[in-house]
Amino acid sequence: MFTLNRRSLFAAGATAAAVPALASCGSRSSGGSSDGPLQFILSGDTNQGGGYTAMAKKYQEETGVEIEIVDVPYDDLETKVRNASKANDLPAIGRMPSVDPVWLDRTVDLADIAAEVKPLEGMYAADEEGKVPALPSDLTAVGMFLNKDLWDEAGVEYPTSFDDNVWTWEEFLEAANTVRDATDVKFSLTVDRTSHRLTSYLYQNGSEGLALTEDLSAYEANEATAGAIERFVALNDDKVMPRSVWLTEEDPSAMFKTGQVTAYYSGSWQIADFVANIADFEWVSVPMPAQPVQATNYGSAAYIVVFEGTGREDEALDFLKWLYSPDNYAEISRIAGFLPATEGIEVAYDERQEDFDLYNAAIAGTPAFIGDSKKRELELQVAGTATPLDGDPLRDQTVKAISGDITAEEVVKNALEQLNESLA
Repeated sequence: MFTLNRRSLFAAGATAAAVPALASCGSRSSGGSSDGPLQFILSGDTNQGGGYTAMAKKYQEETGVEIEIVDVPYDDLETKVRNASKANDLPAIGRMPSVDPVWLDRTVDLADIAAEVKPLEGMYAADEEGKVPALPSDLTAVGMFLNKDLWDEAGVEYPTSFDDNVWTWEEFLEAANTVRDATDVKFSLTVDRTSHRLTSYLYQNGSEGLALTEDLSAYEANEATAGAIERFVALNDDKVMPRSVWLTEEDPSAMFKTGQVTAYYSGSWQIADFVANIADFEWVSVPMPAQPVQATNYGSAAYIVVFEGTGREDEALDFLKWLYSPDNYAEISRIAGFLPATEGIEVAYDERQEDFDLYNAAIAGTPAFIGDSKKRELELQVAGTATPLDGDPLRDQTVKAISGDITAEEVVKNALEQLNESLA
């Protein structure tokens, strides 16, 4: 297990974008009133099948303790909890996108639970005193979805497992463009506006991303990186891919769900939402193209924390021990469509077992250099030598290239300069 000191956690947490100030978590005292429900703040439970809501109900039935799920918009979550921390009005539990320096010192040590449930290596961290402030809620991995009805209508074949002869990006694009033209939809493909998805595309095209050197002294990119970015930028031509997603943040998921595209490059977290909300067509998960590398990008989707000073710490810890027990964790993974983040959990999903199996196969087949790169990032955090970044250099510079302001070579140069400045 890698360790994070408090300075490095500050550097990691401070990269989040600011959002407008919000009120604190509620009118109750911290964590909920002493005889009321335990507040559990998170985002997206409805989209993920209501897994936490279902488990809260089960927990109350078994123990009599009520867990109040406070589901807030994702863009509001960090600011809401920051404000609650400053107002001494934190909830008992949170499912957070990162460990935030604003409330880091208000977290309860989860080391004992971590030792018991065994999160996957690298998916959690201890500070220099050995405190584990957060546990991974679940894994996510990048993947691709097709509008199956459109592909079947066009009579175009596609791979469905890694046992097939997985397509290259040229083969995929030729096929997707054929489907687009045959079915008269707007676009061949849409890709989430994030460096997480873009980096997996770079991996597949022979790049190792913008990666730290082994001695952690600099970020660098190999010769394949600029060419891969150039190809990605060229895809944003309002025919293959809509420029509006990366330039004006139009919702790519909505585009896919309304049948405007033949394919969607996103990830495993979409499965539960698609099961619940796509009724007009059949969809399918497929292997992502390889050019020549077959790779996904994966990691912890969010982190579970117990907040200190609420007076409800012991009750919150009891709930987490219950939630992470093998049977219950397998159950929430089934309901919410989670890829488990702890060892030895087998999930029998109600639907789309083949999709989840495909994602697990993609993770298993991802090259070792990606894991090594993640390890070096953690080692940098342990060293505590990085300063917070302003925004997301790779994404932000790529947006400039799509708008025609800079070249792909300048994307790499500018993004590396920003990253290396953070090491100074």
